[in-house]
Amino acid sequence: MAMSRRGALKASLLGGVGAAAVTAFPSSTWADPVPGAPSVRTPAEALRLLKEGNRRWRRHASSHPNEGRGRREEMVGGQNPFAVVLGCADSRVPPELVFDRGLGDLFTIRSAGQVLDGSVLGSIAYAVEHLSTPLIVVMGHQSCGAVDAAVEAHRTGELPHGHVGGLVAEILEVVESTPDDGEDFLDDCVRANAQHIADLLREDDEIGGSVAEGRVQIVAARYGLEDSRVSWL
Repeated sequence: MAMSRRGALKASLLGGVGAAAVTAFPSSTWADPVPGAPSVRTPAEALRLLKEGNRRWRRHASSHPNEGRGRREEMVGGQNPFAVVLGCADSRVPPELVFDRGLGDLFTIRSAGQVLDGSVLGSIAYAVEHLSTPLIVVMGHQSCGAVDAAVEAHRTGELPHGHVGGLVAEILEVVESTPDDGEDFLDDCVRANAQHIADLLREDDEIGGSVAEGRVQIVAARYGLEDSRVSWL
């Protein structure tokens, strides 16, 4: 069977190195949930809070909740984040600002293009298993540089050198499977990449089990730099 362009590029760059194994975290590794603290326990309620926060953000009416002295003191004892946000490392897309949330609200994980690796998966699994966080959001964004680099590699057949090339190779499969027949191919790939990563999380042996049990919901989203709006995919 002929190797795909992505496979050939990735093999030449990475030399066939496999993904690192994920080691389970002991319960004492990070802060335990805050005893007696109010918490959001349903995916629907968590999603509602995110939607309300983004509405405030894009109207320039952020309330900056949970940032005062009392919240800081409360957070010394532990955390009860109501949502995991896997977002891009891009400096223009900080989840706490985009969703107008404060300390202890979001369990934020960021990697360029939302690319998954062992540390990202382990971090998400920790939030789900040890903090009982009910919602996972995979949020791509308009004009994502990592996705744009994958589009360029798709068109030229060449990956960037070094670590950036390894990152781009992880996104290239999505780009190659996205139809180039719309008005904005890059944005189509941004949306497809977020949905693809959400699907991978649903299929994960550890995280997917919580989804199947109904304890966790995974949603994909796209943030618009021009209008500050989070669109739910």
